[in-house]
Amino acid sequence: MQNRNFFLLLVVLLSLQTGYAQREDAATHAIRNVMLAQETAWNKGDLEGFMEGYLQSDSLCFIGSKGLTYGWDATLANYKQGYPNRAAMGILTFTLIRVEKLSGKSAFVIGKWHLKRDAGDLSGHFTLLWKKIKGKWLIVADHSS
Repeated sequence: MQNRNFFLLLVVLLSLQTGYAQREDAATHAIRNVMLAQETAWNKGDLEGFMEGYLQSDSLCFIGSKGLTYGWDATLANYKQGYPNRAAMGILTFTLIRVEKLSGKSAFVIGKWHLKRDAGDLSGHFTLLWKKIKGKWLIVADHSS
């Protein structure tokens, strides 16, 4: 009888663990999909499409080599200035190093970005703070270097 109770307890615990892991995987999967859509948009020369992964708000925070930028519109303007054409944009590839769900509605992502360009490749790292807003995972803060 004790073995049966232990076995049932083990099954329940494993079921709970599996359910938790699936929720974690769903968030990570959703974030990866947003970043894949960003890569695709960038590689088509579609900066507005690339920006769909960001919270469209004045509270968006972007930290780059030129300092701090607040707002979706200002961030898009900076991208347009820095990457005025397809040649300057190159081909973007993201590599995710770490995705950590902080809560049911926030996540922290560390990764690398790489631009393959005829004028010379560029690369660096990023740290992203994501929030789930109205069912969508969006970047609310981006520190790219």
